[in-house]
Amino acid sequence: MSGETVVTRFAPSPTGRLHLGHAVSAIRSHDFARERDGRFVLRIEDIDGTRSRVEFADGILEDLTWLGLRWDTLVFQSARLATYEAALDRLKARGLVYPCFCTRAEIAASASAPQGDVGPAYPGTCRGLSAAEIAARTGACCWRLDMAKAVAETGALTWHDATAGEVVADPMPQGDVVLARKDAPASYHLAVTLDDAAQRVTDVVRGVDLFAATHVHRVLQALLELPVPAYHHHPLVVDAAGRRLAKRDGARSLAEMRAAGEDGLGLAARLRAAG
Repeated sequence: MSGETVVTRFAPSPTGRLHLGHAVSAIRSHDFARERDGRFVLRIEDIDGTRSRVEFADGILEDLTWLGLRWDTLVFQSARLATYEAALDRLKARGLVYPCFCTRAEIAASASAPQGDVGPAYPGTCRGLSAAEIAARTGACCWRLDMAKAVAETGALTWHDATAGEVVADPMPQGDVVLARKDAPASYHLAVTLDDAAQRVTDVVRGVDLFAATHVHRVLQALLELPVPAYHHHPLVVDAAGRRLAKRDGARSLAEMRAAGEDGLGLAARLRAAG
């Protein structure tokens, strides 16, 4: 993407308050764009209807402003549902996705389920259901990408990471990933791939915990004829025990730090100095 205006993004989910790990990722993405006279997009990934809350979205804006960060564009995923549905319909028409009625418990209990980077990969239980069998099901379904079919169609793919260099895409260990959930019109994989393209993101700056997901995103980019950004996967912020900071583990929030008298600009400066 040489010669293009650099565009980066920070894309948090409003399912809790931001913590130091989020701050580092936001600062890295923001500064990457600003140092290159580029644009910084703030994208609120709010399509999880059961967990997303308005007060958390407001808190994200408050926290980033406290850190001294400014964005050029603010986008809410909930305004883009028709785009996700249209992309899924294209993949359905090509026979690259299939409905899945399995519960998480059933998948986890499957003795044949291989272990992917984010838990057990789907064992393919619903992949071979006939039209009659699908019609007989009454429960809600998600939609999964038939990864073997997808890879056969795209052929060999690569993507570039700032640290790892040229990477050969290897999505098969992730299995038949979900593209549309039972309770949401798009999964992270589908939404983030479409959003990055629509917002002309040239450089994806995010934590190394999402490195494996990039293999899947590269396949979706090829299937949907989308541009391929450069990737910059940075180390995660960890606690004293070496564990990554996470909302579910009660990581101290930026709001709590602010309430305790912490200076946001000073904190941002220290995080930049720490690399």
